[in-house]
Amino acid sequence: MYFTDRGIEELEERRGDDEVTLAWVADRMRVFVDLNPTFEDATERLATFLARDDTDED
Repeated sequence: MYFTDRGIEELEERRGDDEVTLAWVADRMRVFVDLNPTFEDATERLATFLARDDTDED
């Protein structure tokens, strides 16, 4: 298990039943980068990964 899995598991446990828009996620990512500018590159890479996920089922 990677260290980051703990955060992902916490997210799933706390917010797993929530329904959110991608606009909300994008806003939260912007706030995160504003508070943690050293993570700008990683956040950008995650956003790009999510935006280009072409494996979505129709």
